[in-house]
Amino acid sequence: MYKKILVPIDGSPASTRGLDEAIRLAKDQGAELRLLHVLNEWLTMSPDATGAATGAISEGLRVSANLILDEGDARARRAGVTPNTVLLEQIGTAVGAVVLKHAAEWGADLIVCGTHGRRGVRRLVLGSDAEYILRHTPVPLLLVREPEQPEQGEQR
Repeated sequence: MYKKILVPIDGSPASTRGLDEAIRLAKDQGAELRLLHVLNEWLTMSPDATGAATGAISEGLRVSANLILDEGDARARRAGVTPNTVLLEQIGTAVGAVVLKHAAEWGADLIVCGTHGRRGVRRLVLGSDAEYILRHTPVPLLLVREPEQPEQGEQR
């Protein structure tokens, strides 16, 4: 039986599928549900490095992150689960590493992640936070895969 379920969310369709599964599990198990969004501020480190007005970018990222958490919270509450939400701001650390550190500190006994299920070059180029978590997690992990969409011109 799971008592503490952690679900990292980023607002993507894959993340939403993971959230929906985590909500079902939390409701079924009577578990505490924590929604986590990691705001990786590498873009806002230095105006000299990025050539941009970083204060406005940073604030925009925070507003977007809070909207993602608010939408996840509302989704869980509509299903009858009262989650708690956490926004972590991190510079330069892999999102997967931040998720695992938070899971250990909070005492999560399950992590539920949505995944795009990318393969091949797309996975190498775009990276995968879910794969990082899978390779390094000390607690059970449930990966919820987004249905694969055919690429343009590709037959199924």
